[in-house]
Amino acid sequence: MNFNRPDGRKPDQLREIKVVRNFLKYPAGSVWIEMGETKIICSAIIEEKVPNHRKVLESGWVTAEYAMIPGSTTERSPRETHGGRGRSQEIQRLIGRSLRNVVDMDKMGERTIFVDADVIQADGGTRTAAITGSFIALYDALSKLKTDGKIKTLPIKEFLAAVSVGIVGGQPLLDLAYAEDFQANVDMNVVMTESGQFVEVQGTGETAPFTKKQLDAMLDLASKGIKQLIAKQKEVLGI
Repeated sequence: MNFNRPDGRKPDQLREIKVVRNFLKYPAGSVWIEMGETKIICSAIIEEKVPNHRKVLESGWVTAEYAMIPGSTTERSPRETHGGRGRSQEIQRLIGRSLRNVVDMDKMGERTIFVDADVIQADGGTRTAAITGSFIALYDALSKLKTDGKIKTLPIKEFLAAVSVGIVGGQPLLDLAYAEDFQANVDMNVVMTESGQFVEVQGTGETAPFTKKQLDAMLDLASKGIKQLIAKQKEVLGI
């Protein structure tokens, strides 16, 4: 069965991507990223201290926070002034885990990089777009440390990006917009490195279980999309 995508995309086609680097004045790294109608500001701020559990290791730390502004969805999202809701906490842990997987924190020195992902407009795939954009912001923050002579080498192990995939109307699709995600039989988020290693795979049968063949098809789609996203990251960074 073929599912006609609302925006006319092919099953294996990403939404239009727009990235603006150095979007904010003050952070060491900042990015405005659009994936279709999903729009997120990602910023990376350096602090010359680390959590207690990193002090004994004489190592750095990378952590993340994620939030949606009140006007980011069709109904107002209350500000998370007293700690993030469960969903936000789960997503920010995912972002932090993903970024730490590709950073050699032993080469950062005793400092922390705080990465903030603020969703300005949500239309599906906010967590995956946040990871893709946050990597660019983190890369710039680490590059600044190197330029300023605070670290000797850039401690990036490899590039990293993320994308959503799913099965809608029996059809595996890449990079689901909200209208597709809402109808999905299976919904999956994939975080992957440039070398093709998985950092995280979050897959759920929303209305029906799925087969290994369908799983493999979704992972193949995700791999294709992430390669394109990493190429975009490199283009934006001038690499």
